Amino acid sequence: MAIILIFLCGIINFALHKATMESDHPMAVQMRGIFRHFMRGWGTYLLEYLILLSALSFAALGYTIALPAYIVYTGMNGVAGWAILTGRF
Repeated sequence: MAIILIFLCGIINFALHKATMESDHPMAVQMRGIFRHFMRGWGTYLLEYLILLSALSFAALGYTIALPAYIVYTGMNGVAGWAILTGRF
């Protein structure tokens, strides 16, 4: 069950990541500039994937902290994405 919940949170994280990276917020523009030469701009998605893969691996190995930690990570991404997309930050 933890693997399914982590995977669903991963979908949310990727959607938030895409929305913020495609926005015109100065921080997103700066990140696109930094990662432009690393995997032609796909480097941030690689980092997001590696975080998801790590959480799924820890859950598969039976670490019970994997699910709450990834839920907290998703919550922090949600708050940051909301702040960036609504112009509060």
